[in-house]
Amino acid sequence: MLTHPTHEQLIQLRLFGMAKTLAEQNQMPDAQQMSFEERLAMMVDREMTERENRLTSNRLRRARLKQPAVAEDIDYRHPRGLDKTIFRRLLMGDWVKSHQSVLITGSTGVGKTYLACALANAACRQGRVALYHRLPRLFDELNLARADGRYAKVMANLAKVDVLILDDWGLALLDDERRRDLLEILDERYQVRSTIITSQLPVSHWHDSLGDSTIADAILDRLVHHAHHLNLAGESLRKLKPKLTEELDPE
Repeated sequence: MLTHPTHEQLIQLRLFGMAKTLAEQNQMPDAQQMSFEERLAMMVDREMTERENRLTSNRLRRARLKQPAVAEDIDYRHPRGLDKTIFRRLLMGDWVKSHQSVLITGSTGVGKTYLACALANAACRQGRVALYHRLPRLFDELNLARADGRYAKVMANLAKVDVLILDDWGLALLDDERRRDLLEILDERYQVRSTIITSQLPVSHWHDSLGDSTIADAILDRLVHHAHHLNLAGESLRKLKPKLTEELDPE
């Protein structure tokens, strides 16, 4: 008689994991042989697991990652210069704890964005907040935010996320306003948050691409130091997909 109201009360308290476990225990033939502490421990463990799973799902949803990249699906066999030992160490997240950056460079199609999203995905699963932005679109968003009064709020949000991905760095020369936006973002994050940059340009070309020597010095000083650099090479992974399909096709 007490089981039904207890189950309902757990649901009202939003203790869904505990409610599910209680219902399952009532269907277990040997549940009555378990001690109260054992049954309670099962309920609490389930509740903690489900809460953490919900939190992780929410963090991944808010991160707006461009690709659903996960560590298990990373291709280390393709000859693109990706060191398996180094990248697996990055997936462990110590670089985030140390507020360092990761710079991923290489030609189009070698998987820069995928690797960046895999690192952010791992960070979300480790309890950290991540956010993905294509840099050209971010500049457009900042222009709109400046016009409608949201600029300070948007910049504050960019400053506080644990891992910020800035994808497609250096696609076009920047005007003075965008250079200053970029400096403001990186200055607020320097030594307190972590940033991932992907770019087709080698790091050695970043200074010239920024277009203003003084601001370029300030930006790169805050970004390049204490950064892990992954320089990828090789043939585009996109070009290989048709070949793989042909190999699998019996005709």
